[in-house]
Amino acid sequence: MSAPEAPDLLLVDARLRTPGLSRHTAVAVRDGLITAVGDDADARAWRGPRTEVVALAGATLTPGLTDAHSHPVWGLEMATGTDLSAVTDLDGLRAALRGAERREGWVVGFGLDHNVFAGRPIHHALVEDALDGAPAHLRLYDGHSALASATALKAAGIDGPRVFGQRSEIVCDAEGRPTGHLVEHAAMDLMTPVLPAQPYAERRDRLVELLTAMAATGLTGAHVMDLGGQDVPGLLAAIEADGELPLRLRLAPWCMPGATEEELDELVRLQERAGRHWRIGGVKFFMDGTVEGGTAWLEHADCHGQGTDAFWPDPAAYSAAVRHLHRAGVGTATHAIGDAAVRHVLDTVETLGAGPRHRIEHIETVPDTQLARFAALGVVASMQPPHTAYTRADRTDEWSKRLGEERAARAWRCRDLRDAGAALALGSDWPIAHHDARQVLATARAPRGAASARAGLTGAMALEGMTTHAALAAGEERYAGRIAPGYRADLTAFAVDPVEAPADETATAPVRLTVSGGRITFRS
Repeated sequence: MSAPEAPDLLLVDARLRTPGLSRHTAVAVRDGLITAVGDDADARAWRGPRTEVVALAGATLTPGLTDAHSHPVWGLEMATGTDLSAVTDLDGLRAALRGAERREGWVVGFGLDHNVFAGRPIHHALVEDALDGAPAHLRLYDGHSALASATALKAAGIDGPRVFGQRSEIVCDAEGRPTGHLVEHAAMDLMTPVLPAQPYAERRDRLVELLTAMAATGLTGAHVMDLGGQDVPGLLAAIEADGELPLRLRLAPWCMPGATEEELDELVRLQERAGRHWRIGGVKFFMDGTVEGGTAWLEHADCHGQGTDAFWPDPAAYSAAVRHLHRAGVGTATHAIGDAAVRHVLDTVETLGAGPRHRIEHIETVPDTQLARFAALGVVASMQPPHTAYTRADRTDEWSKRLGEERAARAWRCRDLRDAGAALALGSDWPIAHHDARQVLATARAPRGAASARAGLTGAMALEGMTTHAALAAGEERYAGRIAPGYRADLTAFAVDPVEAPADETATAPVRLTVSGGRITFRS
């Protein structure tokens, strides 16, 4: 195949992995697009005097991997302080807090597993002896709850229960005293004014460092399921004023309960904001919270009698907001973990008619009756296989125990949704799980924990989840997610074939090269 102009970049001696494994070995790139695909003999004819040539020594070249659900900007706030993700019990938690670094006198931690409490009610009294009076704010791994110490509660003026306009709770004891367990966003946000602030320069440097690390695992882009703050478009623009973003970012600002028509129209106007390698695309909703936190919206209560309320106190108001955005041509992504939440989102989409594509995030438990509706309604299933690491195969974990045997048996039905014809986009949900794209691919093929008894995806399905199906989820299927002329030059080169290699080999496979928008963002 001929290339019309000399390419900026030539990748040769590769094994192209396209929807049907191609016999081609070379790809030409110019101005951020793929201009030609052929063999190494073709490449010699395409080469110009300024063409950069990269020989891949037989590496498998795939479409660039996209994390379909990540929080690289807001997640930097969530993943601040001491990493508690390796803590497995209360003694370990207390030891970690005793040795934790203080920032402006605070102990700040993240990644704390619900299973550490072994079924006990989460209470600051369990950790106070390790803090020596220091204020502490510990985020649980799910990102939907936190534990604040007594001193931290006092600093934030939290001294009893409050009523919120969305599903949120300051958990209190029988006497009305806060336990320190803050559930969902409105309650957790009460702590924000008193927590140590992250300087702008540090935030900017950490973001570039994080995106660079993501590119090293093969990621070329991410669907960012938040705006991360009103200043984030300016932050991204400032980075691009000095250089380039290592990943292509597509950001979806949140729409929360109580949004007015004017606020919805502002979300529509935000869709116009974009830079060279970032843009705002879509709007993020929450239909529920998490199973472990008791805030997933379930058809029937969990074992603690919780889980029967939606995140939007009036679910019909959620449906009206989605319809407003749909009429304006804006697609939505809705966090829905419980079976009632998933059903309500599907019911809402069923009323919309033709228009932009909509997607559901997480889908941790869903009955057989809802599976075929995804394909029938054109709703993309967006799932995060690494979340299964927080559950156990014997179902003794908090997630499984809360749901009970029947609903836990429906855990993370990635393969069932694919077999039912659904488009399935895959991601990590960083910082809830590690951002390594290879781990997403591997875990999708070999589910862990409560999902381990389920059939995994094939290697081809897993790769599609981070390429063609991720592009479909973003409405970009006509120009992204494939290795073909005219498509974006987002490419990932692996030392092994991620489709044919065993899942455990894929999980640690060396990444030879990552190209995002025609730019080499990682080279081993």
